[in-house]
Amino acid sequence: METVNILTIISIAFLGSFGHCIGMCGGIVVAYSTIKIDPNNSKVSQALSHLLYSLGRVLTYSILGAIFGALGGVVVYSNNANAYLLIFAGVVMILAGLSLMGKIKFLTLIEHSFSSSPLYKNSFKKVLNSKSNLSFFILGMLNGLLPCGFVYFFAITAASTASPFYGAMVMAIFGLSTIPAMFGLGFLTSLTTATGFRNMMMSLSSIAVILYGVYTIYSGYEYINDPSKTILDCHN
Repeated sequence: METVNILTIISIAFLGSFGHCIGMCGGIVVAYSTIKIDPNNSKVSQALSHLLYSLGRVLTYSILGAIFGALGGVVVYSNNANAYLLIFAGVVMILAGLSLMGKIKFLTLIEHSFSSSPLYKNSFKKVLNSKSNLSFFILGMLNGLLPCGFVYFFAITAASTASPFYGAMVMAIFGLSTIPAMFGLGFLTSLTTATGFRNMMMSLSSIAVILYGVYTIYSGYEYINDPSKTILDCHN
């Protein structure tokens, strides 16, 4: 992957985590912090619990990234196919950025009801009531399956790599970049939940998403404009 792609993914994920992620998953962090973590435990013990939760999310995201990267690889069999995949992904990214800004309802329209299934609800409730260290990790994995427009954006990005490895890398970088916000929420609730601060970070990440979408469309155009370009070039 190009350095610019990695830095862009980190920037979008980090900024967006203080806006979208806290809004979507903040309630879960507050819930498990209240139910599962004893305030009398040492700070190290509490930090370990938050870290395990976040690493569980990262693992789920990485698996999803590998799946979407593999799906992207199935449709890429020529330069033109790769070009159209990148252009399509770029357009969707721009729509996602506008949706994150609140201009359109694109992301909410593609969210599904997986989290409302009885199996998911029962599993989530069982893990939430457990106080073992492993339960924090499993809770994070379950959280990674929740319908979320921000996750969809990075899944599309993973698909555009047309590679299970790079797809997993995209989603892993995304998950790791959200850890500071979600980790801090357990200790610095006043800062991470401040509406003005969240709105500012969300606006910045939305702009970054749109710009990255434009860049992705241009990358697709390059495949059409340069017949000698191969799928390996976008990963070097």
